[in-house]
Amino acid sequence: MSVTLSADRRHLLRERRRAVDALLDPKAPNTYGINTGFGALAEMRIQPDDLVRLQVNLIRSHTTGVGTPYGREATRAMMLLRANVLCIGTSGVRPEVPALLVDMLEAGIHPVVPEKGSVGASGDLAPLAHLALALIGEGDVEYQGARIPAADALAKHDLTPLILQPKEGLALINGTQAMTADAIGVITRAWRLARCADIIGAMTLEAQLGTPRAFDSRIQRARNHPGQMDSARNLRRMLEGSGIVPSHAGCGKVQDPYSLRCMPQVHGASRDVFTHVGEVLAREINAATDNPLMFINPEDGTAEFLSGGNFHGQPVAMAADYLGIGLAELANISERRIEHLVNPALSSGLPPFLANHSGLNSGFMIAQVTAAALVSENKILAHPASVDSIPSSANREDHVSMGTIAARKARNIAEHVETVLGIELMCAAQGIEHRRPFLGSPALEAAHAALRAVVPALDDDRALYPDIEAARQLIIDGTLIAAVETHLGPLD
Repeated sequence: MSVTLSADRRHLLRERRRAVDALLDPKAPNTYGINTGFGALAEMRIQPDDLVRLQVNLIRSHTTGVGTPYGREATRAMMLLRANVLCIGTSGVRPEVPALLVDMLEAGIHPVVPEKGSVGASGDLAPLAHLALALIGEGDVEYQGARIPAADALAKHDLTPLILQPKEGLALINGTQAMTADAIGVITRAWRLARCADIIGAMTLEAQLGTPRAFDSRIQRARNHPGQMDSARNLRRMLEGSGIVPSHAGCGKVQDPYSLRCMPQVHGASRDVFTHVGEVLAREINAATDNPLMFINPEDGTAEFLSGGNFHGQPVAMAADYLGIGLAELANISERRIEHLVNPALSSGLPPFLANHSGLNSGFMIAQVTAAALVSENKILAHPASVDSIPSSANREDHVSMGTIAARKARNIAEHVETVLGIELMCAAQGIEHRRPFLGSPALEAAHAALRAVVPALDDDRALYPDIEAARQLIIDGTLIAAVETHLGPLD
């Protein structure tokens, strides 16, 4: 997808920039970030001859990030979001600043931005400083799969590094774009996982000789939660036409365990979390998160600079924590369904651990242990980062959000959920095969076939880690959802 900066937006930014330039007069009042120091040094007046150097020093001094760099998708999202914020017109930067970000996106030049080092208060200072470092031709970038100096990559596309003018360095690093970009990637995965959880849970219900009666629309309307109703609708549609469900009519079982019966309630609650988080992120994408912000008086055209706290990441941090909790529960209930499939005391006649020649073969015994380990780790990761705070900048920044940590934890949880659901998919498919000659519903037989195209049935014990990863990839790349939607149309 191509990104451009419109002529109208360039004109607006030039007009707004004049208000910043007016403050460069030695007689102009102190205005934070333009002719003063930063953070705890905000009361220190900077001489006019040092204002350009001030911005460069700001970027260099704040590039203290550590750890693994963000992936390409998150970095590109960060660049796009930062360009968008600058184009709102409240930051007072020249159009050349967002224009270079856009040009780098188009050229595939991605700053190397370490994941760790932000407490998410005065913006994602360290991550965004690494982003800005590349714009001035310093630091490293990822270009065509290699890590090279930013200056070299810019030169390959005849792009000129910025000479930052007053306010522009600060405008580049005050904001929540690192945590927001990361969380956006996770929310996309979350919705895919919500649909896969319904698919795989329905397969488990067939393998476990469960009933879809608990998914009756009247039950869902009686509670009236949107996510619950959507999940139940998916389950009803996917189980329609099952040959397994009627095969055990009159079996005497009155109710299924919660992990089957309450799928709409649990999956649906996570869906409602994802809806809320998506709304928060949609607002943040187009939010002015710089400081100070410039506002134009519509009556006389004069500019006023107001220092505030829109850079504080608390809205995103709390949303990302909530996102992690919603994701963790999809794995939590999935692992319980796995247990019902492999435990002979619970599995409605399936062989122990779904193994042929149990005893000689261990089947999926330790695959369930892996799922349990990931679910347990998720419980630790789901502890909210946003309830923590630690003072920084000589106690000027005395309450912080930990938003990048919250987003990173949610991403780690999502990866675990993909794996746990992949394990359940393998177990459910094996269980369905033990119900032959009865067939599952057409939609779920298609899901079964999608798995069997990459993971063969487990006849004798073999190393399962490649199979687990192959099943996980079906979830990640959308193959599993596509197989079902070929029969049913779009899932909710």
